[in-house]
Amino acid sequence: MGRIKKILFIPVLLLQALLTFAAPDTTIQLKLTATVPGNYASFYADNLNNLYLVNQNNQVKKLDDKYDSSAVFNDVRRYGDIYLLDVSNPLKIIVYYKDFNTLVILDRFLNTRNTVDLRNSGILQAKAVAQSYDNNYWVFDELDNKIKKIDDNGNVLLESADFRVLFNEQYDPTQIIDNDGLLYLYDAKNGWLVFDYYGGYKQRVQVAGWKDVQVNGKNLQGHDDTYLYFANPAMLNIQQVKTNVNLQPVIKLQKIANKFIVLTKQGLSIYTL
Repeated sequence: MGRIKKILFIPVLLLQALLTFAAPDTTIQLKLTATVPGNYASFYADNLNNLYLVNQNNQVKKLDDKYDSSAVFNDVRRYGDIYLLDVSNPLKIIVYYKDFNTLVILDRFLNTRNTVDLRNSGILQAKAVAQSYDNNYWVFDELDNKIKKIDDNGNVLLESADFRVLFNEQYDPTQIIDNDGLLYLYDAKNGWLVFDYYGGYKQRVQVAGWKDVQVNGKNLQGHDDTYLYFANPAMLNIQQVKTNVNLQPVIKLQKIANKFIVLTKQGLSIYTL
């Protein structure tokens, strides 16, 4: 991977500070190892090297680690457009239909196991949904401005304080990530918020404009049209890195272990370090 320049260090006492970036002095060289041609709206990768391709007709196709088709979810008429998938647990996959406020839960063969109508939980508007560590569901309720955890029956198990009380800024997170004992929310305008599993606020990292955000270990990741970004919120150490892959036409990018999976209009390209 080569040396990546550490471009900023801020003491922990300045935890709330806005972070800035300097130009990197290295470029990550990625090697193209595989391609999956096609016209896809999105994709998701799990920790078992399976890929889930969402086509323009809202069909989901699962590919195994050899890029062979292993399952298809084709219930495309009932709920409209797929808003997101959560494949963090390959045995329990979430398909979220935002227009209907409905979660469809699939097994590893992409068969439907359950549906959860968020409206029955009093949640009428949500863009950020994720599976929780205990196989329940995290939802950011945009109208109540709270994180809520619900179960398979739609019961609200806990909720955070109102964000309008916690923060001066108006947060509108589009992603929730449950990772290693913490809950991460990302708002492209205001950056990261970190909570514990009881909905208690821990920290924020004000880095805006990142796309396709991820959390690996304790590190935050994302990119824009020019750089890859890697951040350690404990140390507030931000790495800004260029790559030999042109990021401007990228529809989506996901890093899994040493792989960078990139979606463009031509299909998927899989790169390794």
